[in-house]
Amino acid sequence: MLEATASLAKTVPHSIRARHEYRGMRTAEHYFEVPLDHFNGGAGTITVFAREYVSTDHSAEEATQLPWLLYLQGGPGGRGNRLAALGGWTKAAARDFRILMLDQRGTGLSTPIDRNTLPLRGTETEQLDYLTHFRADSIVADAEAIRHALGSGPWSIYGQSYGGFCALSYLSFAPEGLREALITGGLAPLDGPADRVYQATFRRVAARNAEYFAAYPEDRAAVSRIARHLRGTDEYLPDGERLTVERFQMVGAFLGGNTRVDTLHHLLEDAFVDTRGGERLSDAFLEQVRGIVSRAANPLYALMHESIYGQGGATAWAAQRVLQDFPEFSPDAAEPLLTGEMVYPWYFEQDAALRPLRNVAGRLAGKPDWKPLYDPERLASNSVPVAAAVYSEDIYVDRDLSLETASAVRGLQVWETSDFHHDGIADDGEGIFSRLLGMVRSVRP
Repeated sequence: MLEATASLAKTVPHSIRARHEYRGMRTAEHYFEVPLDHFNGGAGTITVFAREYVSTDHSAEEATQLPWLLYLQGGPGGRGNRLAALGGWTKAAARDFRILMLDQRGTGLSTPIDRNTLPLRGTETEQLDYLTHFRADSIVADAEAIRHALGSGPWSIYGQSYGGFCALSYLSFAPEGLREALITGGLAPLDGPADRVYQATFRRVAARNAEYFAAYPEDRAAVSRIARHLRGTDEYLPDGERLTVERFQMVGAFLGGNTRVDTLHHLLEDAFVDTRGGERLSDAFLEQVRGIVSRAANPLYALMHESIYGQGGATAWAAQRVLQDFPEFSPDAAEPLLTGEMVYPWYFEQDAALRPLRNVAGRLAGKPDWKPLYDPERLASNSVPVAAAVYSEDIYVDRDLSLETASAVRGLQVWETSDFHHDGIADDGEGIFSRLLGMVRSVRP
């Protein structure tokens, strides 16, 4: 797929607009002008931004000789991490690499997509066509263009969560650009409808709810109490939007982490205050919830989330359909469970940042002809060293589906652990990165 873009990859414009040094690292801000459509051309260009991080333990001259490590962020729709200092996995990586932190197309400083910018692309049909160029295949094509622009040989990549999905696409379509690949919590299913993903993840989220409520039994009553209150009392977030039961259930995103799960308990413990008008949700609680349930900072996540599983037929709001098989997650349940990262059509009705995108989101869900994101034959004959951390109880990327994928990639080494959840690299990033790097280096010629 990507071979057709080789000439473009060698000629994309590249500039460095700023350099800085602070807190033990040097940074450079890279901008690239890449084709919107790498595969057919003729659709103009977009900007892709990436920030380089190098430890000051290396002199400026030494740094130019370090190999590149491209970091592929989770999401979709999240910008690259903004570092205040090297720490965790970046501290470990900076010993041996120049780190390139990519804002994947449509995010951060890479021609961002939101309710204000997408209408500039024209009609809903033109907006739909534009969005089809923001999946993993195009992200990989950007990465190859960037690699050539930087004059790098095959480089190392590290994919966290959705970044791991992108890594599998890279191994499928441009393995010649890779020296080695590390993946954490990001082995995507290679085929099948999105429904099988949500059947698996709803079960894991239900189990995680049970584990959480066993650790904090008082929070079972707190969640039910808040849900009952929201059914009978209108409460509004600081942005003026109503907090519904289903939006409140989104705080279950915290269940996907080692480092965040206890924060959920702290959020719930001061939910209510007494007022002259009776019991109400506190301003402090509502402000914290707003930051969790609003997609203003990453609207592309809601738009494109189900499309990352789209290969062939329409995804057709898979999470909403599968939800019917799990009534314990219904906002009308007597004791509703908290949800995970699933995206539902009502997002585009209840979130002001998404409401103007509702029609195009519906058309994306109905798109019947998504192109393949992986090449099973190429993966089966893979020769690039790959190591992946699989988290046994991951509520976002199912363990069983992950191991199924791992078995289909030749030479992929798996480290399965129950010590971490999906945000493992926030808990022990240095240890996890070092372990995976050691695994790939043990087999690389």
